[in-house]
Amino acid sequence: MGDENTVLTEAEARHFLRRTGFGPTPRELSTSGYVGSTRGQAADNVMSFSPKKFKPGGRDFERAHDKWIQFMTKTRIPAQAKLVLFWHDHLSTAISTVDDVKLMAEQIKLLHEKCKGDFKDLVKSINKNPAMIEFLDTVRNNKEIPNENYARELMELFTLGVKDFAGNDNYAQEDIVQIARAFTGWSYSDKRKAVFDESHHDFEVDFPERGPKVIFKGAHGFPPGGADFSVNGEGEAEIDTVTDILFQHTDTDGKNTIARRTASRLIEYYAHPDLVSSTVVDEVVADSGFDTNWDIAALCRAIFVHDVFYETAAPAPFGPGTKKSVKWPVDYVVSTLRLLSMRLKGRDRYIDGGSFLPIRDHLQNMGQIVMDPPSVFGWNWESGWLSSSTLLARYNLARDIISARDGGKRFRPENLINLNLTDPGQIVDAVTEALAITDQLASGERQVLIDYLTDSGLNPAINLLDEDVRNTKLHGLFGLAMQSPAYQVQ
Repeated sequence: MGDENTVLTEAEARHFLRRTGFGPTPRELSTSGYVGSTRGQAADNVMSFSPKKFKPGGRDFERAHDKWIQFMTKTRIPAQAKLVLFWHDHLSTAISTVDDVKLMAEQIKLLHEKCKGDFKDLVKSINKNPAMIEFLDTVRNNKEIPNENYARELMELFTLGVKDFAGNDNYAQEDIVQIARAFTGWSYSDKRKAVFDESHHDFEVDFPERGPKVIFKGAHGFPPGGADFSVNGEGEAEIDTVTDILFQHTDTDGKNTIARRTASRLIEYYAHPDLVSSTVVDEVVADSGFDTNWDIAALCRAIFVHDVFYETAAPAPFGPGTKKSVKWPVDYVVSTLRLLSMRLKGRDRYIDGGSFLPIRDHLQNMGQIVMDPPSVFGWNWESGWLSSSTLLARYNLARDIISARDGGKRFRPENLINLNLTDPGQIVDAVTEALAITDQLASGERQVLIDYLTDSGLNPAINLLDEDVRNTKLHGLFGLAMQSPAYQVQ
């Protein structure tokens, strides 16, 4: 058992950087100072960043998508990029429905600005975000027939969750009906700014048959009369008042529901879904004070110093209870480009080798296109990323990279390992170290790579200074390592 004062081993420091960012390269690991530091020091350091503003500009979706991928491959704050990906999934919004790249770009900018701040403020901002207003039909929520879509997803996905840890409902249909009234009158202007029009808002005097604007009657920590979300005045104020009420919601155990739900989701993301329990969740909430301060950075820190975060750091061979998370396609692509110092080429941002596919086509084949999740539920994680076709797409990315042999955007293994190495085992270790998976390979997997390099021992002398050997064996070794099971998980 450890805590914030536990000193990080090299394997744990590598795991920390891999899970909170992308990679890491050997240089990033050595210069981070995390090896020999404490969990708390590493967590404080990685969450100390000032959010960098980023908006994926471009006239069309393809350009905006590629600029975001490019930003992630070059950012000096990978922790921010990794956290923004979580919020992009959690507060899922899709270009295929919004159909306006500028609206989507503004939302991505918002996520970058508020990714580590006050979660309540983030929710209030996303409530009024034009892309979300379009995506979940707030713009079509009229006072005559209120549209319940956003009210439902606000509670089901963004804040409370459907059920609590005891399996009890966190809200009722009537709560959805009433909250939908708070969001009537909201839309966005031609300048893509949220606007409120009180002539389209549901005022109680106009619809007395709908009753008072009250939710959670006698439930979830509220009195029999419920919580009145017109208490701060009807109209524009109601949308924020509803959010304030949601953040007071308690579950069957008397714990703050949103704090528990958000902590659970972040533990799933940074550790593993199977490692979430009410005990672990309550520990990180208590340690961070998240149920009162709503500080996302503090919550992340509490996760990063907890034992549950390091359970997935176990080196090979893994025990039967070891949990490893499947890398998201974006993580697989961005980590690979960063680890190998690869640069995309041309306006279509393609790898200059193999199939010459644009990077977005590679990602689409793997099952993830940023700014276009499949539904409001986001993407299916873990085994949902894996199928015969999506794994083949990952392997094809590795193939294209090692096939990039000409020009300024080529794959350059000579910049990654020492070409004077001749011992097959040392060469394999150098390659797997460059890919940050040395401690994740079982001895049998390592031997497979050595057998490939030496033709099962028939050619034990490896001369990496020979260009033909590099273009065949060394490039192929990198490709096999990138296609290995160890490289698909973290």
